[in-house]
Amino acid sequence: MGLRAFSSQLLCEQVVGRGLRRTSYDVGKDGLFEPEYVNIFGVPFTFLPHEGGSDGPPPPPKTRIEPVKEKAEHKISFPNILRIDHVYKPQLSINLEKVIPLELDPYESITEAELAAIIAGKPNPAALTEIDLKEIGEKFRLQSIIFRIASTIYNSEKKPDWKGSKELFLIQLIGIIEQFIYSDKIRIKNPLFNQDEVRKKILIMLNMNKVIQHIWNEIRAENTTQLTPVFDKEHPIRSTADVRTWWTSKPCEDFKKTHINFTVVDNTWEFLEAKTINESTVVESFVKNHHLGFAILYNYQGVIRRYFPDFIIKLKNGAHLILETKGQDSEQNKTKRAFLDEWCRAVNQHGGFGKWSWAVSFNPNDLEKLLHDANNY
Repeated sequence: MGLRAFSSQLLCEQVVGRGLRRTSYDVGKDGLFEPEYVNIFGVPFTFLPHEGGSDGPPPPPKTRIEPVKEKAEHKISFPNILRIDHVYKPQLSINLEKVIPLELDPYESITEAELAAIIAGKPNPAALTEIDLKEIGEKFRLQSIIFRIASTIYNSEKKPDWKGSKELFLIQLIGIIEQFIYSDKIRIKNPLFNQDEVRKKILIMLNMNKVIQHIWNEIRAENTTQLTPVFDKEHPIRSTADVRTWWTSKPCEDFKKTHINFTVVDNTWEFLEAKTINESTVVESFVKNHHLGFAILYNYQGVIRRYFPDFIIKLKNGAHLILETKGQDSEQNKTKRAFLDEWCRAVNQHGGFGKWSWAVSFNPNDLEKLLHDANNY
């Protein structure tokens, strides 16, 4: 991506050449390297001359997006939170009856693997050896897996979050995970894996990140006594007025109840959602979370990621609603919502930003009811 003005065609070619360097030397079944591609943005580069072509830069985007003074009454502010610290109960516990079952699908896991010597950057087919996962499953005791899950959860968390004896917390974690593993809360879709303890153990090992994330979300929900939002010291509060001018060639709509001059719509569904929000009698103002910088940090399978909800809505009752639009649900989306719920609870406990709630619209037809329910909450 070109981040400064290019005046030399040769420099453009050098940039593209760097982008075309291989990142992986893995080969496919045909013995050839996997194809790799590069996307080029903002670089006025012509690879081959063609009739009627132009070597000049592409035309500028059509629509300028920015907050405008005429709509300043619809300005929306939000807390700029870097992370949320937790204070846990001295005695950890988990209510298995309330725990959502975790489904594991053997077909989504690697149940066979092969090992081969690498010669001149390519695997040697003559030296292929199958890794016996069954043998590995028989060598590892379930207790070892439980201890590994507990230690991963314990070591992944920030130490200031743990109040009291840290060793005691680790012992309690082992007990809670043992309860979960031996309960009926892990459901395997293939009955063959349910009947064979070795296969079940292997599947748990292969999906350890999922198990860790699932258990830890439940423990946090049950045992957190206090949520403390940690704000960005330089910009503790951000708003729609902070959006810098940017340009787009995507379709745009001029909705009255937003501080931004135009709302960029990526698809028909998003347009219908924005239109319903704008015309709702319980909505005071709204903004699409585009170039706004409003993000929720969440942990999915051991990796910290950023989640950008679709809309922030200010309701007539003065409360704020964070709205997400989703066509299909997934485990990752459920994890996002768990951290979004935690974010709202932390802000509400802080008390300095009014009342915040969240909702998910799975269909444009359910949106009006969601808005009215949030306004009456």
